[in-house]
Amino acid sequence: MDEIKILVVDDESRMRKLVCDFLQKRGYQTYEAENGEMAVDIFFEKKNIDLIILDVMMPKADGWQTCREIRQYSQVPIIMLTAKSEEKDELLGFQLGVDEYISKPFSPRILMARVDAILRRTTSVEEVMQMEGIVVDKAAHQVTIDGEPIELSVKEFELLSYFMMNCGVALSREKILNNVWNYDYFGDARTIDTHVKKLRAKMGDKGNLIKTIWGMGYKFEA
Repeated sequence: MDEIKILVVDDESRMRKLVCDFLQKRGYQTYEAENGEMAVDIFFEKKNIDLIILDVMMPKADGWQTCREIRQYSQVPIIMLTAKSEEKDELLGFQLGVDEYISKPFSPRILMARVDAILRRTTSVEEVMQMEGIVVDKAAHQVTIDGEPIELSVKEFELLSYFMMNCGVALSREKILNNVWNYDYFGDARTIDTHVKKLRAKMGDKGNLIKTIWGMGYKFEA
């Protein structure tokens, strides 16, 4: 876990220290920012932040503005911390792409549990994944279905791996682009549909496990 980097953004130094202390005890590397502008600068400077814990009420750039700016380029997981607990604020957070929403005051242990859960979901390092007779060996870059190897392009392999890592999760085309093609890709999102079509064809009957969610994207169901 020493390679996992978490950015903690809060204008209260005492709160930042509390959160960072708990994170460091669990082996995470932490960075601190006291406002939204600093957070954005650190995020793009470091480039490999795995998770952001972001307060709403801050000077210069609040949490909403910071989230909007980062979401233009990245789908990095974001946990929003706020003293507000109104439903409309939570809805706004989720509309902006916030992964978790925790109201202050909160239990540090609950926060750590949420952090661990999100990172397990988003930084999976499984070398071999198996579902429904599909075996993806990431180290060997090989896929077999019911024991028979199938030939996939690099992006088809990465796409199948991403689907299986997020089994049961509805994935928007934007999220797939950001995670499989990375946020520096400026092509048309329809390239995803083309790759999914080819991947399904190569998977035969197993291709039906990739479900289309009309108007949104796809979901892998096993």
